[in-house]
Amino acid sequence: MTDAVDIQALARQIRDARGVAHKRDIDAVVARLGLRSQHAAVPVGDDCAAIPDGDGHLLFAIEGFLDSFVSADPYFAGYCGIMVNLSDVAAMGGRPLAVVDALWSRDPAGADPILAGLSDAAALYDVPVVGGHTNTRASCGNLAVAVLGRAGPRLLTSFDAKPGDDLVAAIDLRGRFRDPHPYWDASTGAPGARLRGDLALLTALAEDGLACAAKDISMAGVVGTALMLLECSGVGAVIDLDAIPRPDHVPLARWLTAFPSFGYLVSVRPDHTPAVTARFAERGIAAARIGRVDASRVTRVRGATGDDAVVWDFQASPLMGCGQDEAGAAA
Repeated sequence: MTDAVDIQALARQIRDARGVAHKRDIDAVVARLGLRSQHAAVPVGDDCAAIPDGDGHLLFAIEGFLDSFVSADPYFAGYCGIMVNLSDVAAMGGRPLAVVDALWSRDPAGADPILAGLSDAAALYDVPVVGGHTNTRASCGNLAVAVLGRAGPRLLTSFDAKPGDDLVAAIDLRGRFRDPHPYWDASTGAPGARLRGDLALLTALAEDGLACAAKDISMAGVVGTALMLLECSGVGAVIDLDAIPRPDHVPLARWLTAFPSFGYLVSVRPDHTPAVTARFAERGIAAARIGRVDASRVTRVRGATGDDAVVWDFQASPLMGCGQDEAGAAA
């Protein structure tokens, strides 16, 4: 059941969260680079750039990490350099090919735990690190990791959720928080074969035509990530907070701002929902329908009492500025 909270206050918490605030920076960057005028295979705003290549697509993405995170947990920062990039590839129905990293540290000793995390994750997920850039004489530490992947002709995108779709959340709850950070770690210590098989679920959903739209749950949290997916597709939804898969001991307010190491939102036609949730359940991953996509272009959250609150009205204000206009064309 939903914790006893003020639904309006909870909506404000989601809206004002740092992970959501960071997404608002995208609008200015997209405008400054003139990306709205370009006609890519998938418009800007998705997890990876999708580049047509033969009978499929190359996928290209990059993740940068906050200095404070790298300093506080350098091993996990390096590990996440692999993990989060592979999540981006999987969220679009692809498979990873290789990664490169760019690492700055004050000395070789400072780089060691970051490189250990990179190496361990690369081995577990069976993806090669093929190069990059390293500077161990820098004045501060920074890390960025890029990934190259490949998908077939059927992509999972953020632009193909349709009114009437079920919004399904799939999250691996077999983890723990890396306190005091909001990172739910269900990856380190898990068998590599299981981790690789779990990521392959998304690829299979795309290839089997069970879903067309998906997004991996980011630092914006479950509802914040839903905002990005819904904005890109030019739609809205009512999200049932009680239905979101959540560990028993974790308060709702904390869970809504958590970054799960394996977490996805998938927009699914209702007749496919049982098959999609069953595939996740077969691998021990909690999956549930948490809402229904509609044409409102407004995202609401609903609590146990039936009260709801608006989190974002895309007609009044963009989030990333990467959505679709009312005619359905890319903005």
